[in-house]
Amino acid sequence: MDSALVSDGTYVRDTVRTSVKLLIVGHFAVGKTTYVGTLSEIRPLRTEERMTQAGALIDDLAGVPDKETTTVAMDFGRLTLSDDLVLYLFGTPGQHRFTQLWHDLSRGALGALVLADTRRLEQSFDIMGFLEEQKLRYAVAINQFDGAPAFPEEELREALDLLPSTPLITCDARDQASSTRALIALVEYLIDVEKNTPDDL
Repeated sequence: MDSALVSDGTYVRDTVRTSVKLLIVGHFAVGKTTYVGTLSEIRPLRTEERMTQAGALIDDLAGVPDKETTTVAMDFGRLTLSDDLVLYLFGTPGQHRFTQLWHDLSRGALGALVLADTRRLEQSFDIMGFLEEQKLRYAVAINQFDGAPAFPEEELREALDLLPSTPLITCDARDQASSTRALIALVEYLIDVEKNTPDDL
């Protein structure tokens, strides 16, 4: 039976048979909250709090001096891809002190999109190492910040120590079309891996 509120996008369509959980991850202030908000078809759930002086002593604000809020639990959004498939997007906090939340949010996830910033590539290593420990497949999206340097793909791959099979794309987390392309690259990669993984593994 159809809900009267289905038409406003609040509820998942009755025809949906498959749901997929994906993580949107990356270091502090890389654009995860913006990314989830850009793609979500529903009003995204956000757990942002204003940064305090105490937090400024812990969180590295180099390169992001205007940042005033930070995610303290997660961001959540939803994107319906077809009549029977919906994606749930879970954005994780970026700071290392939230590692336990990374573990909690990774349960049941099919894969992850790692957002990275060319000004602070080395800050991506912790989260990528975590995903590899959890055996979660991921793609990397370079979020194009205004004024950030651009590098050839081969240099970025080498700097991030990516496998040849790991997708590396660029996106602007503020732009829906660009963010959608990054998500499609991840989903296509996950589908390809699934098709080519022997059933006995």
